[in-house]
Amino acid sequence: MKKPLVAYFSASGTTAAVAKRLAAAAHADLYEIKPRVPYTAADLNWMDKQSRSSVEMRDPSSRPALADKDADVASHDVVFLGFPIWWYVAPTIINTFLESYDFSGKTVVLFATSGGSGFGKAVAGLAASAAPDTVIKEGGILNGAQTDEKLKAFADAALGGKR
Repeated sequence: MKKPLVAYFSASGTTAAVAKRLAAAAHADLYEIKPRVPYTAADLNWMDKQSRSSVEMRDPSSRPALADKDADVASHDVVFLGFPIWWYVAPTIINTFLESYDFSGKTVVLFATSGGSGFGKAVAGLAASAAPDTVIKEGGILNGAQTDEKLKAFADAALGGKR
């Protein structure tokens, strides 16, 4: 098995913190998914129906542009893909990421941070954006209270104990 990759999008830093700890626990490479136009606090105001995040999430075809396409997806069999839960699904930039690379034959293990909701329809919302033979697994909600031991156990379970 090749070394796994932890790829993540973090709008406020919460998911970034978890992703970095997960990468260390899984002995994985780390890649940050960055939007070409960074999100501001006003963009993330979910109470404002005209905020950027609200507008994007209302439009299932929205695909925010990526800052780069430098992720070395080809060198990894397993990709841990992290994001904050927005409106019970993944932010649409995660669809952009999945559509920008060839995930054929790869396993994508989702992890998310959330203020209180679960994955909702995140897996279903991402499946169409990946290659048909991509295995997408709902990994878990990994908020900041996770211990390093729990993150290692999460990674080991996702990797089938193979490392």
